[in-house]
Amino acid sequence: MKNLFKLLVLIAITAIGCKNSSDNTSSTDKYKTESSENNSKIDFVLYSGGDIITMQGEVLEIREAVVTQGDEIIFVGDLAKALEQFPDAKQHDLKGNVLMPGFVEPHVHPSLAATMLPNEIIAPYDWVLPNGIKKGVTGHQQYMERITNSINDNAKAGEMYFIWGYHQLWHGELSRDMINAITREKPVGIIHRSFHEIYLNDAAIELLGIEEEEFDGNPQVEWDKGHFYEGGWLALVPKMAPIMLEPTRYMEGLGMMTQLIQKNGITTVAEPGFPSADFDGELTLLKQEMAKNPPYDVYLIPSGTQLFGMKGGNKQAMEFMETLDETYSSHNIHFLPKQVKLFSDGAIYSQLMQMKEDYTDGHHGEWMTPLDLFQEQISLYWDNGYKIHVHSNGDKGIQQVLDYLELDQERNPRTDHRLTLHHMGYFTDGMAEEMKNLGVEASVNPYYLWALADKYSENGLGKDRAENLVRINSLVQREIPVSFHSDFSMAPMEPLTLAWTSVNRVTSQNSAFSQDQRISVYDAMRAITIDAARTLNLEEQIGSIAEGKRANFVILNESPFSIEPMNIKDINVLATIYEGDFNIVKSNNMKPSK
Repeated sequence: MKNLFKLLVLIAITAIGCKNSSDNTSSTDKYKTESSENNSKIDFVLYSGGDIITMQGEVLEIREAVVTQGDEIIFVGDLAKALEQFPDAKQHDLKGNVLMPGFVEPHVHPSLAATMLPNEIIAPYDWVLPNGIKKGVTGHQQYMERITNSINDNAKAGEMYFIWGYHQLWHGELSRDMINAITREKPVGIIHRSFHEIYLNDAAIELLGIEEEEFDGNPQVEWDKGHFYEGGWLALVPKMAPIMLEPTRYMEGLGMMTQLIQKNGITTVAEPGFPSADFDGELTLLKQEMAKNPPYDVYLIPSGTQLFGMKGGNKQAMEFMETLDETYSSHNIHFLPKQVKLFSDGAIYSQLMQMKEDYTDGHHGEWMTPLDLFQEQISLYWDNGYKIHVHSNGDKGIQQVLDYLELDQERNPRTDHRLTLHHMGYFTDGMAEEMKNLGVEASVNPYYLWALADKYSENGLGKDRAENLVRINSLVQREIPVSFHSDFSMAPMEPLTLAWTSVNRVTSQNSAFSQDQRISVYDAMRAITIDAARTLNLEEQIGSIAEGKRANFVILNESPFSIEPMNIKDINVLATIYEGDFNIVKSNNMKPSK
């Protein structure tokens, strides 16, 4: 397998151990809906005193009161009726704040987060972390100054020092000699923004014990520049894995990810494509992290591609998948039954997505799965009634999925199959029509437009394609269910930022691109609540406020429906309620609130 799939496989190989996350930004002290001291009856809690936005239905619906019993919603409606039916309910006054369903993040990768977060971050744009903001930098001279200061202040002889976030379109040329000019004694690795490339200095090469002869014949290694990319990076990662995944720092990163989840109002996350490499090892780590009872659930979607290799074939992989939910699911870790993740074309950050028309500089995209294997996988899981999730970015990569699906639909018709394309960096209006006709759904990353459109219009894609990245309105107009995800760390794990991007379609350079592809605030909020739940086939349990659903909420200091759309990303998350338990976000509550 190529590209991002290989990366995800390799970066989690040696993850072991666990430790408690720090508590710099949020509290895990919970105000619980307590049982009566003398009996086992669970108290009722009545929420009122602010707008309660249900996200139930096709139009905005605001209610006066919600009543929960334990982890279940048992009443939604008028306050007078709630008081009449539940006179002894514990009162929670929203004090003019807003209650919504807890946000759902349907596509994150904890292994990437755990590798990135505890290391140095010097990227084109700011990154908000639990313990502060890592300021972005652009321009070659400015970038070199930042990494020089970072290396001089933090790197040590005999220990690898990683810096993540370099991108040549923002930071200019980089090489082994340039890093050597900063330090020859301290080992340094500069990791590309895409996680697909690295630059090493002499000390790093010596520390890793690698020789040029080991990479003979590998066209994706520039030894003199210390540059290892794509296949060269993948050949190098086994040498680096024990250093990159040192247990203490790795688990520190996972703890930081947990803080980001709570800070941003998320009560449900999903990882499409589990495991990365070691099923038992990764699940053991995850169980240890979730044993701390953080205020969110984790849902896992098996990787058909990875399990193909681990189990010795597609049929063997599927047989193993059939056992996962019953054998391994727990109270807050759940394997989603009859769902699978597959991989089409390459990553957008490396401009390796497959495009129908070539890139402006003449380079070509890559397939992540050989096409014969990819078609075999889609047909196998289609015939066995699976909901199929496919990583696909370019219009050629997306088209290939649609073409294979059309053949399977003709051969073996299915209704409500919900095959979901993930990411969808670039596609056309006509392709959206094909999706509608085939019953295909979407989980997109709207952040691509904000982060990449300006640069990609000048480099690689050209003006028309770059300004029309992630054409969400083409999907919404056709009533195709759409969810948003961060694919962390391809975007910040901030659902409100993703919604903001889709509503305004303004880029990092304040360019207002493809305004015909803007969507309404309600459709954007659906994409991080009820439609995100639908992406996981969980819309009957979470994603909206309705009787019988789980008591997962987020409390905001303002309503996204009553402020200027440009301010949506600045709404403050005050607290989450997870299965009836109240969790205050301390750092956010330090900000001015209404």
